[in-house]
Amino acid sequence: MDGFISGSIHRLTRSALASTVRSREVNIMKRVALLLSLAAAGCASNQRPASADRYLLTGTRLYVAPDAPPLDDAWVVVSGGRIEAMGPASVAPPAGVRREDACSGGVITAGFQNSHVHFTDAAFAGAVSRPRDELQPPLSRMTTRFGFTTVVDTGSDPTNTVALRQRIERGELLGPAILTVGSPMYPQNGIPFYLRDLPPALLAQLPQPASAEEARAIVQNSFETGAKGTKLFVATPQGGGEIRRMAVDVARAAADETHKRGGLVMAHPTDPEGVSAAVQAGVDVLVHTTIDSPKIGWSAELVGQMVARHVSVVPTLQLWGYELAKAHVPADVRDRLVGGAEQQLAAFSSAGGQVLFGTDVGYMSDLDPTQEYALMAHAGLTPMQILASLTTAPAARWSAAERRGLVKPGFDADLVVLNGDPAMDVRRFADVKCTIRAGKELFVRTSAE
Repeated sequence: MDGFISGSIHRLTRSALASTVRSREVNIMKRVALLLSLAAAGCASNQRPASADRYLLTGTRLYVAPDAPPLDDAWVVVSGGRIEAMGPASVAPPAGVRREDACSGGVITAGFQNSHVHFTDAAFAGAVSRPRDELQPPLSRMTTRFGFTTVVDTGSDPTNTVALRQRIERGELLGPAILTVGSPMYPQNGIPFYLRDLPPALLAQLPQPASAEEARAIVQNSFETGAKGTKLFVATPQGGGEIRRMAVDVARAAADETHKRGGLVMAHPTDPEGVSAAVQAGVDVLVHTTIDSPKIGWSAELVGQMVARHVSVVPTLQLWGYELAKAHVPADVRDRLVGGAEQQLAAFSSAGGQVLFGTDVGYMSDLDPTQEYALMAHAGLTPMQILASLTTAPAARWSAAERRGLVKPGFDADLVVLNGDPAMDVRRFADVKCTIRAGKELFVRTSAE
């Protein structure tokens, strides 16, 4: 009996053991199959599927950065709104990437920034609900048509401009990134004479703080409504040679409050005394050179202070000829005054000052920036210094140097394709074939343009 039980137990044990082994073998096979399937999936994921937003640009020349040698017969791969890779002709681009023919074949640079624009034209009014077909043409003509992937609005109705920015961000409009300072501040009772023909209701809304506390409150409200900075008219022409100046404590309070909120302070200086006041108030950017004073020169001491305090300058040289022609100033006087502004730019740049490209378009109805490039070159800036004023300098000024301003893997795919080499002729900066922001084509030149 014990032998029978012992034998039965032995047989049952062997049977159970065999069953367990078979079960383990099945489980192992399942796991092997699962691992093989995961491995296959991993291999497939390493081979990027074709994507509509992944494409190859080829160019006759690529300016990676203003201070780096250009690459001839180069290429750039864009994927997911960023630059995936780039290289010269000697290095083959990734295989299987579709070529974007419409924007290939030109000179490629990082996207441009216009650091002085205004969205005050009637074409942009009612941006919150105005039909796309009415907003898109003027937006393209003013910005992306000339390669601007980022613009700084230096004074407009903040509600309207923020609405325009939001519609661009939602993809309802094809446009640049918009940085705005909202509505500028003026000296107390200091609206400039050239704005006095605005509607009385609008004039009443223009901030003219009488105290430091009022200036801080205006800045706070401006940032709450979407501003990224503040613009101060530290000195305003009143006509008849009179200049109204912003109180020192008001300007400093506005600058301090803006910096506390991480924004930049921009200033309209009017004359050299206004430049000095802006520097002392702690502004970051002068939005003009100056011509409205007989003493149009900037002293070496003043330039030194500007550079030491890291004040940037937007020259707007083209604006001066435009304004003087409207005022019927004789051509020889115009040339002398514009030449004085060129000298200011030359002195500032030679001293190591940071120059930001800007035109005052929107106030100025001449949309084409070609003349600005020519005047900057006439002042002594090299093509690569002008490229820096469009790309790396504004990116650094607005704390965005880690994501834009260069053609570099990992950076935003903000790109401009030009029809010619600006190193040969700076007017080529305005000869835009394609404008691309975050990988999306915002402007593609047609044969009719």
